Amino acid sequence: MAVLKKMVVQDFRNIALAELEFSSNINCISGGNGEGKTNLIDAIYYMSMTKSASNVPDRACVRYGAESFSISGLYSMKSSDSRFSVRVPGNGAKKLVRDEKPCPRMSDHIGLLPVVLVSPSDGALVSESGEERRKFLNQVLSQMDSEYLADVQQYNKLIFQRNAMLKNEAPDMSLMDIIEESLAYHGQRIFEKRKSFTEALSPVIGHYYSILSGGKEEVRAEYRSDLSSSSLQSLLEASRRKDQYLGYTTSGIQRDDIVFLMDGHPIRRDGSQGQQKSFLVSLKFAQYELMKQESGVPPTLLLDDVFDKLDMDRTSNLLGLVAGSDFGQIFITDSNKVRLSGIVDGVTADRAYFTASGGCFTMEEV
Repeated sequence: MAVLKKMVVQDFRNIALAELEFSSNINCISGGNGEGKTNLIDAIYYMSMTKSASNVPDRACVRYGAESFSISGLYSMKSSDSRFSVRVPGNGAKKLVRDEKPCPRMSDHIGLLPVVLVSPSDGALVSESGEERRKFLNQVLSQMDSEYLADVQQYNKLIFQRNAMLKNEAPDMSLMDIIEESLAYHGQRIFEKRKSFTEALSPVIGHYYSILSGGKEEVRAEYRSDLSSSSLQSLLEASRRKDQYLGYTTSGIQRDDIVFLMDGHPIRRDGSQGQQKSFLVSLKFAQYELMKQESGVPPTLLLDDVFDKLDMDRTSNLLGLVAGSDFGQIFITDSNKVRLSGIVDGVTADRAYFTASGGCFTMEEV
């Protein structure tokens, strides 16, 4: 289990300099909109995933007027403490260090500090295209399986090469065969892991949704892929002429999707805002549960403004869940300090409160 004990954030978004010590259980950050609550959550996420949760370029995270940003954290690991730090110049390559030793590849770091983020942007998982849900699968499985991340990286390179060849009026077909064979290998591995993960995820989503909603609706997730009906190599060979005409690859795991259902109907169409929010929280809690089962340790849980659009009963049910022994370190943001403290104080004595104002954070007495 990786517990964030101390953190220093400099010139990240609107945070000029913040030096903070955290509770090993629940940490509550309150403040108005634009004061830095989400930016602090994003800094913690960045330390785990080496990128912003908002998927913006690194240079967009540098505070206005600064030339670079840096984030460092002291973590209590399984056997000892370790210090991680990342520095990102505005126009250069990021550098990641653990205990004064550079990490040569960012991908080697993914999964070392497991994290689950629940935020308002999760709504895109329901409302937007399948690309958002594929990103979700990749983000989760990359933390659980380093080979999965390597497969995705290699698959993306091969798709880029095949698409470039498709635009050539006279492509080398023997090279095309080699690329498609390799695509089929990595694509099959990705397909099998995504399918297995979704099948394990679906009943856990239903479990958490039942707790949050009082069992009012039945929800589930279904995985859909071109590879469910045929091998990727056969699909690529069959679509080669069409792909040459269009100039891009029309079959493959880059078209995968997850369909979210409530009582057998798409939650995107039939779910209310409250039902969709409850589903998304349940989805992320299910992600948390499977990641914990895989690694044997609970990830860090980041809850950014999760109470919006949830009634008081669902809010209380949510905090009752996260305060249990099944969860590890938790960070919660909310603009309503009274609501946050009123619920958290009732479920645990091991907590810390911070107030955000203009990118500065003040720890309060409890």
